[in-house]
Amino acid sequence: MQVFKEKEPLKFAIATLKSEGKSLGLVPTMGALHEGHLSLVKEALKACDKVVVSIFVNPTQFNNATDLEKYPRTLEKDLELLKQLDQDLWIFAPNANELYGENIISEHFDFDGLENVMEGKFRNGHFDGVGTIVKRLFNIVTPDKAFFGEKDFQQLQIIRKLTEKSNLPVEIVGCPILREDSGLARSSRNERLSDSHREEASFIYKTLLETKELFGTKSAEYITRWVEEQFQSHPFLELEYFEIANTKTLKKINHKRKGNQYRAFIAAYANDVRLIDNIALNN
Repeated sequence: MQVFKEKEPLKFAIATLKSEGKSLGLVPTMGALHEGHLSLVKEALKACDKVVVSIFVNPTQFNNATDLEKYPRTLEKDLELLKQLDQDLWIFAPNANELYGENIISEHFDFDGLENVMEGKFRNGHFDGVGTIVKRLFNIVTPDKAFFGEKDFQQLQIIRKLTEKSNLPVEIVGCPILREDSGLARSSRNERLSDSHREEASFIYKTLLETKELFGTKSAEYITRWVEEQFQSHPFLELEYFEIANTKTLKKINHKRKGNQYRAFIAAYANDVRLIDNIALNN
């Protein structure tokens, strides 16, 4: 397994690889790796001749300085997990100056409104930060395919829009959400929860499953009220938002229309730990 801290040696290795006609996959991560990340790497390994895993806690996508400070950084543990998975992986683990230079600021993007709802509404500038770092990684790594989890479904759609509008020759592959035994979506932030709080947080997924059941017979307005009431009576979790949205546009719906695909999205706080999840409501 080869670890690159600087982009130029990585770009040279990639140029050599591509001169041999081999395909390249990229799995961008912020580290603190868990089974969810590893499932993305496994998918990439099946689809590509060589896989680059980037590990970088991107400062420009945090609108909360405390959240950035508390985000777990476990590089040595991450490298060990990846080594156990496949010893031929390439790891790109740069520092902020390597990717941003002296000015650690975001580029501004227009994602046709995808960036203004849900996460974008509550995390000002978040998707400018995501777009900036993903575009830079794509330009450095030049992957044929890049792999992202559906837990961050809004991010996945935004990255698809980024590649479309920037004419980047990268196929974006969305991978299913991996869950803990309780149903809680796997996330690096889960490590900040106590065992009891981790179990309580599975309420998020249970609520989504019930939402899927209700969606067959109830209106979006009814379901939204019902979810808000469920969280109001929960002693531990605080709901930030719940929305039923069109999968393609991410716009909140008032009425269901035949032929459209919909998902339910939740963001909630478990003490100071922010958790997100979503579920497809019709397939």
